[in-house]
Amino acid sequence: MQTEKQPRLLEAVFILLGMLVVMGVGIIGFHLTPVVPILTVIFVLMIWGKVRGFSWDEIQEGIVVGVRNGIIPLFIFLLIGSLIGVWIMAGVIPTLMVYGFHILSVQWFLPSVFLMCAFVGCFIGSAFTIISTVGIASMGIGVTMGLDPAMIAGAVVSGAVFSDKMSPLSATTNLASAIAGDDLYSHIKNMLWSTVPAFIISLILFTILGNHHQTASLAKITQTTHILTSNFPVSVWMLLPVVLLLICAWTKIPTIPTLFINITVTIIITFFTPHHLSFAKVADVMENGFTIKTSSAEVNQILNRGGISSMTGTMTLIILALALGGLLIKLGIIEVVMTRFSQHIHSDGMLVLSTVLAAIGVNLFIGEQYLSVVLPGTAFKADFKKSYLAPEALGRALEDGGAVINYLIPWGVAGVFVANTLNVPTLSYLPFVFFSLLCPVFSVLSGFTGIGLKRAQQ
Repeated sequence: MQTEKQPRLLEAVFILLGMLVVMGVGIIGFHLTPVVPILTVIFVLMIWGKVRGFSWDEIQEGIVVGVRNGIIPLFIFLLIGSLIGVWIMAGVIPTLMVYGFHILSVQWFLPSVFLMCAFVGCFIGSAFTIISTVGIASMGIGVTMGLDPAMIAGAVVSGAVFSDKMSPLSATTNLASAIAGDDLYSHIKNMLWSTVPAFIISLILFTILGNHHQTASLAKITQTTHILTSNFPVSVWMLLPVVLLLICAWTKIPTIPTLFINITVTIIITFFTPHHLSFAKVADVMENGFTIKTSSAEVNQILNRGGISSMTGTMTLIILALALGGLLIKLGIIEVVMTRFSQHIHSDGMLVLSTVLAAIGVNLFIGEQYLSVVLPGTAFKADFKKSYLAPEALGRALEDGGAVINYLIPWGVAGVFVANTLNVPTLSYLPFVFFSLLCPVFSVLSGFTGIGLKRAQQ
């Protein structure tokens, strides 16, 4: 009965293309946020499902299952909002900015940010944490230096995605390894074939871009430094929460307790600063974010952020995207396309290409990072086995088409988070996230050339 309700292939393709048109016209053509276009698509899908014979209960079940998969990430976003607020309030972000002014030059700023986010992120294993901490500080430094915010965001996201892909502490890396059925460290080692070339080219491109911005207003940097040191306790002690993040990561404490611990320690630090903050003020910052009014509008824009309330827009969009993904799965649209897709593969190169494209497609149509790994992995696992390709080959294709691409989707969970956290629209920073753009290319090249394509023992 469920099979009879599912659409035919052409019908499913038409639905998916129609979705892209509606969202593309709304977001790119009318410059809307993704909320209304996604709501429109959900409504049309519900009507189509009812016409197809699905009951309202089945349709609502699809929405519920979709949203349920995102409960943990949504809760993490709430904590990250609080963390951003208290890190600014305590002086952690201002300290990182002031030290950054002394260490980084304009010419080498973009490659330095890329390397810093990549290096620190490998110890933490969470791109979202890197973006919301080191990323915000980097944005503040770069904007003060007069660099394009979209370029800075591109360097931050590229470094964060690299760390999210290569760290053994990363949730997506562990997920891809588990879905493919390979050893975690063998999985990471095999990913070097696409990761290293993408990393090197990204570093070169950021270096070239940085050399086009060799001048900076020292007066503006001096003014910003003075404002930060006048309003915040800038000292090496303010780096303690950053060190604590690294310790929690390496002791394998999960993300939620790690964020709780860091928020608590940061709040304790604030009571030893000269500001004499009350519990009511701290609670307000956790809920509504930090606010300050200085003589510089740029500094105000950088520091007036954070809090749980700042994440409500992000969470609304993510809930809608998850609901949309749940509907597409429940109505059988994704299954029909991917099943037919896997039946017309006759070479290793086409198999890798199809897996990468399927993962990218799930990102486009569902917008959920984990599902972009799970669904193609489930669909193509048997094909990789028939072709005598090792599980590591499947795992790398899933990472290169799934996990790294979600940051480039305006309605994707990661894309929405980055845009709201760094205050740069997804389509603006997208051309500068070189690492995410290059990984799928090298993964597909490996599939067609056989270089680095690991085979199973026969």
